[in-house]
Amino acid sequence: MKYEFILITEPEASVRRIFLNRPEKRNALCNPLRKELFEALQTFDEDPEIRAIIISGKGSCFCAGYDLSYDNSKDLPYHSSQTDGFWPRHVVEGAFKIWDLSTPVIAEVHGYCLAGGTELAASCDLVYVTDDAEIGYPVVRSMSPPDNQFFPWLIGMRNAMEMMLTGESISGKQAAENGFANKSFSQDNISEEVDKIASKVAKVPPDIQAINKRSIHRQMEIMGMRDGIRAGTELQALAMHSRSTKEHLKELSSGLKKALTKRDKDFGDYRTKDKT
Repeated sequence: MKYEFILITEPEASVRRIFLNRPEKRNALCNPLRKELFEALQTFDEDPEIRAIIISGKGSCFCAGYDLSYDNSKDLPYHSSQTDGFWPRHVVEGAFKIWDLSTPVIAEVHGYCLAGGTELAASCDLVYVTDDAEIGYPVVRSMSPPDNQFFPWLIGMRNAMEMMLTGESISGKQAAENGFANKSFSQDNISEEVDKIASKVAKVPPDIQAINKRSIHRQMEIMGMRDGIRAGTELQALAMHSRSTKEHLKELSSGLKKALTKRDKDFGDYRTKDKT
């Protein structure tokens, strides 16, 4: 199958690598890209010869978040009832679609992994990052908490609270230390290391791996992870009715780069970081 927004490679016969392939947009997620991604994931999950899937990004980063210049109420990759607060419910449904695949999915993260990019990575079974990757959710400064509120589950209440109250990012090394990622590697060898890990994962029979995946998820679900993340969508939806969020949405519609620069300039990070 030919794709426009993703690229497929075959590191070995039983492994597929899916590249987010919008490098000119820092692999920002639009619905056509998401549709191709979910179609590819389902196709590979249905193939008994494919035993591991890697998701990574072309260009300078993994994914800088959702494409805010795109109308994400259109061309949805799967149906979601478009009542008030539909978007976070839709995003969380997609995360659990990845969770519920039988085939293990591995995220390989470099550069920016922001907002919706963090949600995509967190939906995967294993996450590996470069030491200097930049992982954050700056949207909390001007709009809302995450659509998919996985941070407390992965990095703990205190670390999650700091990220949510400041919007600051953490490095790949910190992400591995805090539990967002499994390990961090140098930029030079991360792909080689991830390919090795995927190869090991692929050596286990797929019927056993499906149960292995479910055994971990089942424990997290008993502790309330799935219900907690679903409940969090209501708070994200509530935030969209706040005065500050409405003002920021107007600013975004008037000029995306200007609005995001205004959001971050007092912090001196992300796009406003001093590059000297």
